[in-house]
Amino acid sequence: MTEEKSMAPYSGRLLDRVRQAIRVKHYSPKTEKTYVAWIRRFILYHGKRHPQEMGKQEIEAFLSYLAVTRKVAASTQNQALNALLSLYRTVLDKELDEPINAVRAKRPRRLPTVLTRQEAQQVIDPMAGPTQSVVKLLYGCGLRLMECLRLRIKDVDFARGEITVRDGKGMKDRVTMLLTSVVSVLQEHLRRVKAIHQQDLAQRRGRVALPFALARKYPHANQEWGWQYVFPATGHYQDAENGEWRRHHLHETCVQKAVRKKAYPFSKCERPPI
Repeated sequence: MTEEKSMAPYSGRLLDRVRQAIRVKHYSPKTEKTYVAWIRRFILYHGKRHPQEMGKQEIEAFLSYLAVTRKVAASTQNQALNALLSLYRTVLDKELDEPINAVRAKRPRRLPTVLTRQEAQQVIDPMAGPTQSVVKLLYGCGLRLMECLRLRIKDVDFARGEITVRDGKGMKDRVTMLLTSVVSVLQEHLRRVKAIHQQDLAQRRGRVALPFALARKYPHANQEWGWQYVFPATGHYQDAENGEWRRHHLHETCVQKAVRKKAYPFSKCERPPI
């Protein structure tokens, strides 16, 4: 029996409330998935008791279990704590007055591995296609990976040499510079993307997902050129709600794998035996 089914009699509605509360705050789908998973593990750890019947002591016991028995990293333990605090404060409307005094995972102090400018160039130059353009923007424009992949055409201003990051970390917009050395490459890339988009429109598949309620406010905006992703995926997916065929942005693992492959010679670890 799966965890979801075993908890269904009493916590299925609770998890739905958690998802709804997270979506009201416009957290990312990954955050929603992560928080729900931690809340589920918390309930299972305490013998499937309802969180309404538990409190500070049960939270401390679960966090201490993660640090002592599971030996999770400090960031992982903090992630679990944030999920539980969100559950009690937002969903259950139950404020935890006293501080949480659990055994905390130790945060290691490590020096970051930073490539020199020449080493970074040796990683970027052999790459090709959209992944190279993505990495150039990450390296030269200070974008986070998902910020870059979620860029829309309208947010790249070649005339002003600017990129507008929408709904970045902390749900904040910001403007950053557009690297001059990547302008010509990016413009050529967008010409190819536009040809693909026009072909999609001819096949009635030239749509993308829009943020928040814009799809209802502007019914045809999801087909407009300005709302398309700068780095679209190679294939389409069918929306589960309305059955529309859409094109998502490039998946982050495509870029991560390409960088890992090119950056391997600069890693500090030895090559594993074959």
